[in-house]
Amino acid sequence: MPSPEQAPPPRARVEGHERQPLEAGWEVARCDPDSHPDPDAAAGLEWLPARVPGTAAGALRDAGAWRPGEVLDFDADDWWFRTRFEAAPAAAGEVVTLRLDGIATVAEVYLNGELLLAGDSMFAAHAVDVGSRLRGDGNELAIRCLALGPRLGTRRKPRARWRTRLVDGRLRFFRTMLLGRAPGFASGPAAVGPWRPVWLQRQRRLRVDSLRLRTRLDGEAGVLAVSVELAALDGAAPSAVALELDGPNGVHRAGLEVEPAAAAGARAAGELRVPAVARWWPHTHGDPVLHSVRLLVETGAGEVAVEAGRVGFRELAPGPAPGHDPAEDGLDLHLNGVRVFCRGAVWTPVDFAGLAVGGDELRAALEQVREAGLNMLRLPGTGAYESPLFHDLCDELGILVWQDFMFANLDYPLADEDFAATVRSEAAALLAELGGRPSLAVLCGNSEVEQQVAMMGLDPELGRGELFGELLPGAIEAAGLDAAYLPSAPCGGALPFRPDRGVANYYGVGGYRLPLTDARRSEVRFAAECLAFANVPDEADCEEVLPEAPHELTVHHPRWKAGVPRDAGSGWDFDDVRDHYLRDLFGVDPGELRRYDHERYLELSRAVSGEAMAAVFGEWRRAGSPCGGGLVLWWRDLVPGAGWGLVSRGGRPKRAWHHLRRACAPVAVWLTDEGLGGVGVHAANDGPREVRAQLRLSLYRDLSQPVGEVTQELTLAPHGEFSGDLEAMLGRFADASWAYRFGPPAQDAIFASLEPLEGEGALLAQAVHFPAGRPLRLEDASRLGFEAEVVPEDGEGALLRLRSDRVLWGVRITAPGCNPDDDAFSLEPGRTRTVNLRPQDLQTSRSSVSVQALNMLGNVTHQFPTD
Repeated sequence: MPSPEQAPPPRARVEGHERQPLEAGWEVARCDPDSHPDPDAAAGLEWLPARVPGTAAGALRDAGAWRPGEVLDFDADDWWFRTRFEAAPAAAGEVVTLRLDGIATVAEVYLNGELLLAGDSMFAAHAVDVGSRLRGDGNELAIRCLALGPRLGTRRKPRARWRTRLVDGRLRFFRTMLLGRAPGFASGPAAVGPWRPVWLQRQRRLRVDSLRLRTRLDGEAGVLAVSVELAALDGAAPSAVALELDGPNGVHRAGLEVEPAAAAGARAAGELRVPAVARWWPHTHGDPVLHSVRLLVETGAGEVAVEAGRVGFRELAPGPAPGHDPAEDGLDLHLNGVRVFCRGAVWTPVDFAGLAVGGDELRAALEQVREAGLNMLRLPGTGAYESPLFHDLCDELGILVWQDFMFANLDYPLADEDFAATVRSEAAALLAELGGRPSLAVLCGNSEVEQQVAMMGLDPELGRGELFGELLPGAIEAAGLDAAYLPSAPCGGALPFRPDRGVANYYGVGGYRLPLTDARRSEVRFAAECLAFANVPDEADCEEVLPEAPHELTVHHPRWKAGVPRDAGSGWDFDDVRDHYLRDLFGVDPGELRRYDHERYLELSRAVSGEAMAAVFGEWRRAGSPCGGGLVLWWRDLVPGAGWGLVSRGGRPKRAWHHLRRACAPVAVWLTDEGLGGVGVHAANDGPREVRAQLRLSLYRDLSQPVGEVTQELTLAPHGEFSGDLEAMLGRFADASWAYRFGPPAQDAIFASLEPLEGEGALLAQAVHFPAGRPLRLEDASRLGFEAEVVPEDGEGALLRLRSDRVLWGVRITAPGCNPDDDAFSLEPGRTRTVNLRPQDLQTSRSSVSVQALNMLGNVTHQFPTD
């Protein structure tokens, strides 16, 4: 059997090469382990259509044979995938390579009945020269994914020094995804199949064997360093290599030094300097400027162009001063000399069952991250490495990436030489893909290994071994990557889970049901994970839990609980966590409400987790906080129901998404309850341009009667912030927080608004605080004095104008075919609020707009304007 070649350098596209995706005509079949060991034996199985890239779970879902949320052990059987394709053998001077970018997990690959390769890592890419094996009359490619379950029963050494309840501990020997194999929060489906692209590459004239791009700043100038290894396929060795950089500063060009190498090859290296280079910023703080890189290679047969992707120039530091150790002092990222408060989420696959998604769908998901005001995503060690397109889009959209190596909770057998070799190869491939990308900010050795050891009462040093302390940081140094490194998350201090040292997984608010004040008391430096809530989705997503009976009382059905995360072995789940905050923040009895008013229970549940998240991020973002950022667990639900996701499995934002979007906006205002210290007023401008605005603070009694107002002209410098005391700004004591309680509250609603200085315009930002609690009493729209008007705009959209005599809390807008630019907000009494209804697409019909609120009976519906 031929040995696989090294996969091609990421991002290198050579002129004249052809890429033939093998995506059509795939089928999948299941059989007992080892019962059909070769393609001929598998021919008689029952086959279903399949998508590749994809998985067995995705194929069964598409065929209607399984649906997400149902229990099926995909590791218990062998799975065969096969397709037929047309491809001619290699011509003279041509190399044809079969490339398989990832197969989960233990697999064999056959071409025309011949065993080409065998692999045992989901994260490994394979490349095999098949030019002489292709048949002009048609070819069959077959992939056998061997059952992982029986292989977990084989005893192997070295023995584990600790055991985890997260997953089957024997998975430590296999390089595969833990999500899908983690009881409680991600029990299935397990990833099985060719989950990454399968394709043929025809190479002519020139082959790129390695390519390394690294950028740095030298004062105001940008420097691009390039090294490349080339091989001629037509015998004409490369004689000269020119480097071109195309960006906002124009096209810059430099020659590289070329040295001959064996077998008609060459090595070239050099640097290109760009004066006054435009820098890359996260989108919250500036423009994510990128520059295209091209190599022009001169051979005896002429010039060959190599497109080498895009790079960005930025300066990154893990803290405010040299010597800052993020593992002990906390992560406090500075980009281009500016402190960046990182807010984001733990990334989960867009399609957890099938794993592979199209470029448009992936772009839409990442644009949704950006729209939420989030500027960082963490790829967790329980998951899988993302595609090059994911990182391309993060570069383009200005989203920082925290990249875990795919290790979590387990005692990995680095003493096993084969395992160690696999890890070295995996790390080298990942770092080659990420090198030179401006979005890469953090590399982390693992998820929760140090915490796992320490929480079992063992010596924390057991979790700080050679793999995370030497091998991985050594590979990063050798690759020359510019990113902060953390050996584990969480880490820091004598015990790695103390929130006031290093990096924490913070669930004081959330899983451990502590009051919101714990977010300040814990002095979190950086939260690599935080705020896990069972976030209730909107009606359409709730109905997906029980599509055959959508009007049943969903939360009382066992299938609802299948979508609610829980910790393995615990007597509670994250519905219970959310219910705790319903009682603590809203003052309602969740059990009684769930029993007698199911819909009201769901509506309040949708609101409470978002309000808690916004409060915590306001606390962490304020001036004087030691926190450098937080990443919510997690971005998108894996199965239908009330998962941890900020968006549902179908990709629709939950109410928490809207609350977090306002708290994380580049220009934001928010209020904090300081107890006897009154109410704090905070504003931030993360952007690169000065913001001049009017800050207006308005106090209301009985949710309608003005009892105080003050305005102040505010100039927020680029990347600037403001903090003040409401009563000091008001010029009198008002017991704004209702902490002294000399009598009834003098005000029950406080609004803080950032407004344009001149003319009428949309609010820049607004926040509300209810010192005496949320307005839970339901009232008729007429008593509230509520009015709504839909005004057509040029094009297909419209403006929704809202006004009420009394405070409306938790306004919800439903406009089929449109996306409101704000939702789940509170409406200030006596003032008109304008919401832009943006059309989703030109094909979707728009008929009516419905407005509800958490303190309004029923809803108010208006017809969408028509010609």
